Amino acid sequence: MSQILPYFPLLGEGLLITIALTIAGMVLAVVVAFAAGIARMSPRRWLSWPASVFIEVFRGTSMLVQLFWLFFALPFFGIQLVPFAAAILALGLNEGAYGAEIVRGAITALPRGQREGAVALSLSPYQRMRFVILPQAVPAMIPPFGNVMVDLLKNTSLVSLVTVADLTFTAQMVRNTTGATAAVFGTILVLYFVVAYVLSLGSSWLERRVDPTRPAQAQSFWQRVLPDRRVTS
Repeated sequence: MSQILPYFPLLGEGLLITIALTIAGMVLAVVVAFAAGIARMSPRRWLSWPASVFIEVFRGTSMLVQLFWLFFALPFFGIQLVPFAAAILALGLNEGAYGAEIVRGAITALPRGQREGAVALSLSPYQRMRFVILPQAVPAMIPPFGNVMVDLLKNTSLVSLVTVADLTFTAQMVRNTTGATAAVFGTILVLYFVVAYVLSLGSSWLERRVDPTRPAQAQSFWQRVLPDRRVTS
């Protein structure tokens, strides 16, 4: 362990890059998940079919292949991405495809009466989604999205293969310099676990903060639009 102590600042820099990749990739993944998940449910085929193809392709192929394709193949089509941008794009698109099914599943699991009540009030599709569906569906998405974020963190180790100086990349450099394989990879094993555990705690806290009772959130909307009636699902 003493061999790698002088390299701890270098590993710290790699850890910061890993955390930045995780945050940026998750932001993109959430945007992609909501866009693709809602589009897949659309009755318009020109929306639902491309969303379905995107989801199935990115869920059914290796993220490593996707990363290599974005970084090494796109230049042949005149698109050159810097390593960090290619890494974020691969992480966000891949995990976003999984997240899209979380969004779709949470929305379709809502009681049918909620949608019927919103339609009966002549709410537009946007208003139904904004005021009735999402307030109830989002709390149900938080636990699985927490798992997606932890999975995204673990997948950041792949970006070292396209020269992004993340934690795994810097660990390889330290290992090549010192030869202390067990100490180096034991250290980053602990670091990955600590970050993943913090993400899990954050997800649990957000779940408790947002949840308490999902139907009550929709009830507050119904009470605003129908104050003299009791609306149930």
